[in-house]
Amino acid sequence: MTTSASPTAQADVLLIGGGIMGCSTALFLRRHGLSVILLERQMTGQQASGTNFGGVRRQGRALPQLAMSNRALRIWYAARDLLGSDVEFLPSGHTRVAYHAHDAEYFDDYATAAREYGLDLEVLHGTAMRKRFPFLGPEVLAASISPLDGHANPRLAAPAFARAAAALGADIRENVSVQHVEKTSTGFRVETTDAQVFHAGRLAICAGAWSNAFATQFGESAPLSVRGPQMAVTEPVPYVFRSSMGVYTSIKEESIYFRQIPRGNIILGGGPPGPADADTSRAAVLPENTVGQLHQFRRLVPAVAPLHIIRVWSGVESYLPDGEPVIGESGTTEGLYYAFGFCGSGFQIGPGVGETLAELIATGRTEIDLQPFSIQRFARRQGDDTPGATPAPNTNATPSPTATSS
Repeated sequence: MTTSASPTAQADVLLIGGGIMGCSTALFLRRHGLSVILLERQMTGQQASGTNFGGVRRQGRALPQLAMSNRALRIWYAARDLLGSDVEFLPSGHTRVAYHAHDAEYFDDYATAAREYGLDLEVLHGTAMRKRFPFLGPEVLAASISPLDGHANPRLAAPAFARAAAALGADIRENVSVQHVEKTSTGFRVETTDAQVFHAGRLAICAGAWSNAFATQFGESAPLSVRGPQMAVTEPVPYVFRSSMGVYTSIKEESIYFRQIPRGNIILGGGPPGPADADTSRAAVLPENTVGQLHQFRRLVPAVAPLHIIRVWSGVESYLPDGEPVIGESGTTEGLYYAFGFCGSGFQIGPGVGETLAELIATGRTEIDLQPFSIQRFARRQGDDTPGATPAPNTNATPSPTATSS
């Protein structure tokens, strides 16, 4: 989608990273009237933004994320008109289920807390749950239903945001690998491996698993790790599962989540992650993980036992130890901004992050509280010799279930 071949260029804002964060930020920056150049080392949406489950879910998020998640949901509902193309968003609802009594009890507590943040959930236990979902296996004790959530096609979303941004005048450059970034007296200078040079007054790094390599050039870092989501899709069957659904559990082997698309195929995720390597941009699906997914899928919905897997895939996702992303201003460098480390849950919230980050860059403020997501939380602690020390746990976060389901 390269829109210009000039070896030097200048804009109000430079964006590094063409996933859903970077592409949606580019679109909303153009809507604020700022000139934008976005640099993507591969193709827009090629990595985590295009290889995830596609869940458009708010429930289960840490409470501080819900303001941006609610903002994102409004954008998903308006996506066809905003983007001028169909990203296959279906407001089908999202349901979480639990096998264990303590998890079922947590559903009630979370629903009460989330209501204060604008998320209304319906929690069903026992007979009421089974009447609503008669196809669920006998071990399921409770269900938490978010009726306004849904799912979309991750292969379509980030490129659609990129095209919409380009239609408004953003300069979207693919297959451009950034080698060096630095602050200058007039803003920022970015140099690529093929000797292109870019200048801008402000810079936003939205490069997923590769973001920390740029942050360290400005004297700060976050302890990113990478994992490969284990994704699979079945052969098509009659379209019966309207709501996407996942098991809430802290036991990796029990986790499974699925959604069905109108064509009939069922997309699966969950279980232990697979290997991923940011240096090679490669991630793998382990066969034993796919076998485990099928076992857990049959445990959750026994009637699917005859189904066959027809394809598997993965991508490079970035994770942080406290489960929260980095969003907002740099702690060292004026005019520098970040959005990365979404821990497998960035797809739904992505457009809300883009609108929020663009608002912050364009106006200097945002109504969303970004303090919980500051990169400064990873600053060296007093008396700790390790840069990027792990912060104290976020007490507003949910427990760490293995089924993130985007």
